Amino acid sequence: MEHNEKFKIETRNFSYKVDDSEAEKASNSYLMSRVFITAGLPLPIFNLIATFIFYLGNQRSTPFLRRYCTHTFFSQLSLVIINSIGFWWAFFILFEERVFNIDYIVYLIVLFTFNLLEFVATNYTAFQTRKGIHVKWWFYRDLSCSMVQL
Repeated sequence: MEHNEKFKIETRNFSYKVDDSEAEKASNSYLMSRVFITAGLPLPIFNLIATFIFYLGNQRSTPFLRRYCTHTFFSQLSLVIINSIGFWWAFFILFEERVFNIDYIVYLIVLFTFNLLEFVATNYTAFQTRKGIHVKWWFYRDLSCSMVQL
């Protein structure tokens, strides 16, 4: 088992031998959210909807694939929440004559940092998953594993 303290991502082999098509589908659950990034940048709900459809379409799949579809969905859900707060805060500053203050600037820094880290971690996870390596993010691992009964 490999553990990366810097990003709090844990990798290990799955409990059974993952076949190639299963690893590819699990990896695609992450890459699919990247395909929708062109539509999802202005409205991140598109990424969440696409991920949810992929999640629903794979509910009767293997535990490996279901776990990664669940994991991707939670990842996109957290992005939607964080990005929506930033969107509406900007909306109120622009159209409701709210104050542009240091709190907003700090939140934008946090928002961009979180989005960048999520982007890097998603790509890393997609590549590792494609190899059949089981990757767990510190924030979502317990939730996604418990929903799939792993």
